[in-house]
Amino acid sequence: MRELPGLLAAWEPAGGAGAAGTAGYTEAAAALAEQYEEVGFEQVHRGMLHLLPTTPSRVLDVGAGTGRDAAALARLGHTVTAVEPTAALRAHGGRLHAGSTVRWVDDALPELPRLGAAGERYDLIMLTAVWMHLAPRERAAAMRTVAGLLAPGGTLLMTVRQGPVPAGRRMFAVPTAEVLAQAAELGLRPVHQDERADLHGRGGVRWTELGFVRQP
Repeated sequence: MRELPGLLAAWEPAGGAGAAGTAGYTEAAAALAEQYEEVGFEQVHRGMLHLLPTTPSRVLDVGAGTGRDAAALARLGHTVTAVEPTAALRAHGGRLHAGSTVRWVDDALPELPRLGAAGERYDLIMLTAVWMHLAPRERAAAMRTVAGLLAPGGTLLMTVRQGPVPAGRRMFAVPTAEVLAQAAELGLRPVHQDERADLHGRGGVRWTELGFVRQP
């Protein structure tokens, strides 16, 4: 399962200094690509599949990694934008999912300046293994950014890692109550909350699943 953010670390965006969230991902990109792709989209998100749009929709996958989820959603008929700040992972994604209709964007939370400038809105936003890479002071800003990109009635699906931090990575504990409170302040109504085991069997690692719908 991916452990990557929609922010940055060993990469520096065109608009300014890079963030620390992708520390270690460039160096480990080949191994991570293999890890991400060894489990399928339906397996990773089986607890939230019922929340996916049932008609062709505009989808944003933030911290898309190799594009496993983005490509799966595109095959379902959605128009998918994949945000991934680590160039090495984008390269693996282009190779592994050659021919996919996914549109790749080099951008980063907490601001996502390139997407924000485009003025697009999305019916579904995926944040899989992203939120724990954001420092506490960054998460409120990131939630505002994400909420601003979500169309009225749109769905936000988050999967947050809980557990020990791997060596060389930047991660933080994320209280579920904090996420719920920040979402509520921005008119995001909770529709799903659950916890599951790590699909790779890593000791002490669990995943919190959260789903929200933006009030029309």
